[in-house]
Amino acid sequence: MSQETQDVKLGPSPEQVLYANILNKGMLIGLLVLLVTFAIYVLGIVSPYVPLDELSSHWNKGVGDYLHDLHIPAGWAWIGMLKYSDFLNFIGIAFLAGVSIICYIAIVPTLLKNNDTIYAVLAILEVIVLTAAATGIFGSGGH
Repeated sequence: MSQETQDVKLGPSPEQVLYANILNKGMLIGLLVLLVTFAIYVLGIVSPYVPLDELSSHWNKGVGDYLHDLHIPAGWAWIGMLKYSDFLNFIGIAFLAGVSIICYIAIVPTLLKNNDTIYAVLAILEVIVLTAAATGIFGSGGH
């Protein structure tokens, strides 16, 4: 083996470790939020929008019919419905969907410090694209 190949260190970069650590913590927080909101729903601590005894009568409907028949607005309107237990789980789902954005934002300073300008620009662009997609400006309804 030459000296050149012996000096090469294999393993994740500091940005990759930071991204993975934030992603792991975010996943655990999101999972905890999902478990707590599910418990609130199942235990009846907060009333659901769709009563449990009516829920099975809607299982055969497509999403559009379900939303229309129950007068549930699409997109980010769920935020206004957080007073119902069956919408509380959206908090954890939205958080989990946004963890990648947090990870990208967190690695930008490290990339800039290491003069990885191209990767920093790509990470910033990724944040912009993911945020724009989440807002629904591309016509996706934010989901």
